[in-house]
Amino acid sequence: MIRQEQIAEVIDYQGALFLDKNTGVERDSLDTIPIVENYANIITGIRRCGKSTLLLQLLKKKYNDALFLNFEDIRLAGFETSDFSRLLNEIVKRKLKVIFLDEVQLVKAWEMFVNQLLREGYTVFVTGSNASLLSRELGTHLTGRHLSTELFPFSYKEFLRYKNGECNSLSLTEYLKNGGIPEYVKTGVSTLLTVLTDDIIIRDIAIRHAIRDVNSLRQLTVYLLSNIGTLVSANKLSGIFGIKSSSTLLDYFSFLQDSYLVEFMPQFSYSLKTQARNPKKIYAIDTGIVSEISSSFSDNTGHKLENLIYIHLRHWYKELRYFKEKGECDFVVLLNGKAIQLIQVCSQIDDLNFDREYNGLIEAMQFFNLPEGIIVTLNQKDIFEKNGLTVKSIPAHEYLFL
Repeated sequence: MIRQEQIAEVIDYQGALFLDKNTGVERDSLDTIPIVENYANIITGIRRCGKSTLLLQLLKKKYNDALFLNFEDIRLAGFETSDFSRLLNEIVKRKLKVIFLDEVQLVKAWEMFVNQLLREGYTVFVTGSNASLLSRELGTHLTGRHLSTELFPFSYKEFLRYKNGECNSLSLTEYLKNGGIPEYVKTGVSTLLTVLTDDIIIRDIAIRHAIRDVNSLRQLTVYLLSNIGTLVSANKLSGIFGIKSSSTLLDYFSFLQDSYLVEFMPQFSYSLKTQARNPKKIYAIDTGIVSEISSSFSDNTGHKLENLIYIHLRHWYKELRYFKEKGECDFVVLLNGKAIQLIQVCSQIDDLNFDREYNGLIEAMQFFNLPEGIIVTLNQKDIFEKNGLTVKSIPAHEYLFL
């Protein structure tokens, strides 16, 4: 239980810090947040990707004032469901109609409180770093009354705006290595990425899901981050890292994905059962984390570039698949179940790999009846036309600006 006076003190202290923060680089997501009366706005994303800064940018652009409260504050460690009534008293007393709640899913029945705020005419924004914890509660008291936005680390465009850099292969290579976690882009202190990964493993996964063997979870995480762009299945990994059960591995996969650290992209198939059965491709949400955490001894530029294109596509599309028949195409972009774009990724096209990359893309174009496909490279540009089909080779820094 938290006293009314304590809640007021925390609101005052956090509010002063919040308003004193630098608004930083304006995020591309700022103008895409859907604001509808009587709907809660849910903003999710990996830890440290800039969710609270996005709220500050939103406040400065659209509102005169707002109440901000981050529930990951040690002074709120004893916050209980009954304390929401004291928080509501504080909101009413301050006569604020816009409410920002950060990591509120840490408190039970938060969705009932948000629902009450909506009924009483408040505008509510909720941020969190765990997708399933939010979505599970959203499916109860806030069904049909919430709009969701995912926030990612800096995109290439945002990275360049922060660095005041130019769009070219040199800046692309820097972004490929460093990724887009704002604090790391600002400081270059690689320990930040190690601490971030540990926070996710311990706080977002191990503690929340009562996992005792944290070492095995950590080893699995390092393995996945070291094998981005490759296929993985729980059955084939069973028995390593001391994890004997494939169902336990699937749970760990789900926990890691819910925390936005890694994602798993399925193979394209019209059969959902086939999609579930086939191995999935692993991608990290940030290539800087891969650079810091991966145990791979190679530079792995090709897979990092593929991962980078995946992140770029995930900014805009929910449905991404890889295509595999005789050949393979890295990305099938789907909109409402229909393929709208096909992308192959290869850092350097040469005589040894051209046929494989080109033919895999052509096969996918014929399968989906699409007349154009793209091969994203580090710095090569070309056009290949044959039998009414067009394949464009585009440098990554240009593709990310399309």
